[in-house]
Amino acid sequence: MDLILWRHAEAHVQREGQDDLERALTAKGERQAQRMAEWLNQRIAHSTRILVSPALRCQQTAKALGKSFKTVDSIAPDVPTDNLLKAARWPDSPEPVLIVGHQPTLGLAAALLLTGEEQPWAMKKGAVWWLRHRDRDGDVQVVLQAVQAPDCL
Repeated sequence: MDLILWRHAEAHVQREGQDDLERALTAKGERQAQRMAEWLNQRIAHSTRILVSPALRCQQTAKALGKSFKTVDSIAPDVPTDNLLKAARWPDSPEPVLIVGHQPTLGLAAALLLTGEEQPWAMKKGAVWWLRHRDRDGDVQVVLQAVQAPDCL
């Protein structure tokens, strides 16, 4: 199973009285989302299931792909890592899964899957971490396929 973790692109700072879920992308964030979407569209399978946080900044990031996606409340900001992995059906999903979500959950999930314990790994805004679960002759492995930041594209 492939699990692609995509952190939302750069968003405006939360204004006083504004709900965190209402924060929109900045102009830079829109460019980051577009660059990363172009990179992803060259690589993801047509069968990839795309799950997106209800936060506006994640919705805008995902829309750059130009593909249909499902909004999933259980991957909103500050949710436990288990929620994210359950939504993805890790490691048993029959199709690749792309999650557009938030720090610190994405970094914690990547650390958990690669090391066996949650660690506060930082993930740059707009970046993608691509993980693959595989079984090699009974040896279950999680492989880091790619890490890509939008500013490097």
